[in-house]
Parts: sequence; C-alpha cells; structure tokens
Amino acid sequence: MLFTSYEFIGFLIIVFAIYYLIPKKAQWPFLLVASYTFYLLADPRYLIFIAITSLTTFYAAKLISDKKEAFDVWFKEHKKEYEKEERKALKAKEHSLEKKIFLACLLFNLGILAVTKYTNFTIANVNSLLSAFGRADGISFVNLIIPMGISFYTFQSMGYLIDVYNGKHKAQDNLFKFALFVSFFPQLVQGPISRYHELSETLFAEHKFDWKTVSFGLERILWGFFKKLVIADRILVAVKAIIGEPDTYNGFYAFAGAMFYALELYADFTGGIDITIGVAETMGIKVTENFIRPYFSKNIKEYWNRWHITMGTWFTDYIFYPISASQFMMKLSKKSRARLGNNLGKRVPVYLSSFIVWFTTGIWHGASWNFIVWGLGNFVVIMISQELEPFYRWFHSKVHVAGTFGWRLFQVIRTVLIMSSLRMFDCYRDVPLTFKMFGSIFTKSGLSQLNLESFMEMGLTNYDYAVVFVGMVVLVVVSLIQRSGSVRGKIATLAAPVRFIIWYGLFMATIIFGAYGIGYSASQFIYNQF
Repeated sequence: MLFTSYEFIGFLIIVFAIYYLIPKKAQWPFLLVASYTFYLLADPRYLIFIAITSLTTFYAAKLISDKKEAFDVWFKEHKKEYEKEERKALKAKEHSLEKKIFLACLLFNLGILAVTKYTNFTIANVNSLLSAFGRADGISFVNLIIPMGISFYTFQSMGYLIDVYNGKHKAQDNLFKFALFVSFFPQLVQGPISRYHELSETLFAEHKFDWKTVSFGLERILWGFFKKLVIADRILVAVKAIIGEPDTYNGFYAFAGAMFYALELYADFTGGIDITIGVAETMGIKVTENFIRPYFSKNIKEYWNRWHITMGTWFTDYIFYPISASQFMMKLSKKSRARLGNNLGKRVPVYLSSFIVWFTTGIWHGASWNFIVWGLGNFVVIMISQELEPFYRWFHSKVHVAGTFGWRLFQVIRTVLIMSSLRMFDCYRDVPLTFKMFGSIFTKSGLSQLNLESFMEMGLTNYDYAVVFVGMVVLVVVSLIQRSGSVRGKIATLAAPVRFIIWYGLFMATIIFGAYGIGYSASQFIYNQF
C-alpha cells in the first residue's frame, strides 16, 4: 500500500477518525491493530516475520532486564558475604548468561535478515567462483520473500535489544506495546529507525484532538506529497531514460542523469519521511527527524550527519563504537603504534572500524556489489578528506577565504557533485558500467554533444522541465527559510487568509502538477526496497 495511493489515503482517514473517537486508553492498542492490518494488506506472509522478530526480541530483552534487576537486588544484599575476587566472579557469571541470551536473539534476527535478503546474492557469487574454476553447474537460486521494511524493523528491534543489554533502559513489560513499537505503520515502509526511549514517550500516551497539532501534521503530509508527486515522480521519467540507454545517453547526459537522480532521490526519500512524520504528528506522536537540509552540507561527513540521520546514528552507535572500543581494536592500536609510529598507528583501528561500518552500510542498502562499492566509496572519500585536513589548514592560513559566501557555496557544490557521483552506483546498478559512465563525463562531454531535442526524447516536455525547475526552486527557498526555524511555525503566525492561500496553493499545485495520468505512475518509494 503506497503512501501516494488512494488506498492509503482511505486507510489513513479511517484510522484517523477511529483513533480520536475511541476511548483514549484504547488508542495505542488500536494503532497496533491498524499497523498489523497495514502489513496484512501488503502480504499476509509478512506478518510471520515481523511477529517472530517482535516475540523473540521482547522475551530476550525482558529476560535480560529481569535477570539484571534480580541480580542487582540480590547482590546488594549479599555482597558483603563475598571477597572482592568472588564478587567479580559472580558478576562475570551473571553477565555471561545475559550475553548468551543477547547474542542468541541478535544472531537469530540478523540471521533472518541475512537469509531473506542475501541468500541469492551469496549463491550468485559462489556460482561465479565455480564458473571461474571451470564448473558449469552452479547452485540453484532460492525463491524467498523479502518482507516489506525488514531492514528497518530489524535494526529498530535490535537497537532496542542492545540498549536493554547495555542497561540504557529497562525492557518493556507489555508485549503488545513492544509489538506496536516494532510495527508502527507510518515508519514501517522506509523508516526512520526510531529509538525506543524516544518513540515510546508519545507512542503509548493518550492524545486529545488538538487542531494545531493535527493541522501541522496535515501540512507536513501535503509537503511530502508535493515533493514526491510534483518533483520526484516527474523527473524519474528522465532518470529512467538516461539509465536505460547508456550507449545513447553518456558524457554530459550521464552527468545530467546523476544530477536528476540526486534531485529525484532527495524529493522521493524526504517526501516519504515527511508523510511518515506528518501522519504520526496528526495523532500526537513524535517521530525522529531524518533529514536536515543535507544538500547544504560543506563536506561528506557533514552530509551524513544530515542525510538519513537515524540510519547513520544506528551504525555509529551499534557498530562503529563497539568495534572501535573492542579488545581486539585496543590490541591492534597498540601494535600499530609500536610498528608504524603513534601518528599513523592510531589511525589503523579507526579506519578499520570505519571500513566495516561503510561496508555494512552499503550491503544494508541492497544485496548487490554496486551498493557495496558505493558504501566503500563513501569510506574512501571521507578517509581522504580526513588525511588532507593538515593541507586544508595550511591552505586557509595562506588563502583567507574560509567563512566567505563564495567558499561556502563552493563547498556545498563540491559536496553535491561528490555525492551525486557516488550515487551513480545506485543508478546503474552495475559496477563496471558505472565507472564507464562516470569516465564518459570527462571523455565524451562537449558542446557538440549538447542537443536539446535529446532532452525532449527522454519522456519529458518543456512543461515538465519547467515544473521540475519551479519545484526545485521551492525546495531551495523552503530549505533556506528552515535555517532560521520551522516554516510551518512561521506560516502559522501569518494572517488566516495568507495561510489559506499558501496551503491551498500547495494543495492545488500538487493536484494540478503531480505526475500521474497517461505516461506516469505514482512510483514506489525508493527506500521501500530496504
């Protein structure tokens, strides 16, 4: 059920009406029913997977939390009866049991994710190896279903399990509340990856109908629909044309395709997140922001602090920090400093941890080598940028341009170009072809190649390009206004007629200029596949 479909709008209206008509104590149980209904309508088989993850994670976390609490109470009463070394042994024994429960649940659920998403990818690579050694017969592929949003709800559940294991918060005692946390339908499709201590504050609370809250949520939904239908789904036609005919559309057109895709991906993904946050907001539920004007970033590191924020923080908190602070890394750091010197040796564990994070980030996006190379490409760019920091400092000591508008603009453009180049792996989904098309930008581009008729043959008209351009200008203007505070908050302070003109104008623009009808379709959100 796509966010932009009539079915979803009808589903949302029914959910919204019932949510505020039923007793407030029944609101969160009703949301659980609605969330499972949403998942059921997608494919009944998906329910088995999300139910298994919810059940195993709930009981494992509860068992860990209960054992921690019981042991702490017992230990406080009896610790004087034991010597220091005996107390350490008791704590170690208790921790060992909790660790076994934790690892069993973690590996089981990550195993489900791995089997459903990566079995055929693994088989394909094994078959390639067998073929290289002269084996014609390979392993047959397996017909497995990939549950909608499995990467998102698995990571969200495992984040909760890790937090409970680390003692950041107690486990939820109510199975059904935890099941709602895992399956809350607005964020099931494409995130964000919420943390339990943040989402639970409003998810299980009782909410009165508040017109300001509801109207703000509806405005956010409308803004998401505008980005998705008016911009993303329209420019998608040209993106598909360029990617689909690499022999025809190379050189400057490959560059144009990368720029078009950067715009399409941003409007598509952020549009979907706007709808998610808006739907939750209409019911008084606060979902974590996932984007903060990423294309205004001055470097790649800053970009990843602004783009898909909940994914980036998940990988940082649950993979990078544990690995970089592990005993193995501590030993590696010591050996590296002894052999390579302190300056170079201290980088080894940091870069190795970063390599693992970016490899995992890449394969999380999809079971394909193009995503892995894309992830490692980000790693290489960030690593080079960090290594060049002394040069940057020297440069700015000689050339005093830091902080000027021109330099900031250069940094922003540079970031957009680098990220768009890396995203070409996402566009073409073939590593050799991606390198070929990227190379063609420098070898085949020229004024002689430019042909306006070619852009008209991509499925878009002058009218379409004009709509996309105006939509892009609106995006930029809104982003600039956001730098000084909430746009919706600013609009709310205006006179009622002005507010009406703005929101009614955006509504009519979405209806009139949305990409649907003959030759168009409300394309599935890009991050649905993850």
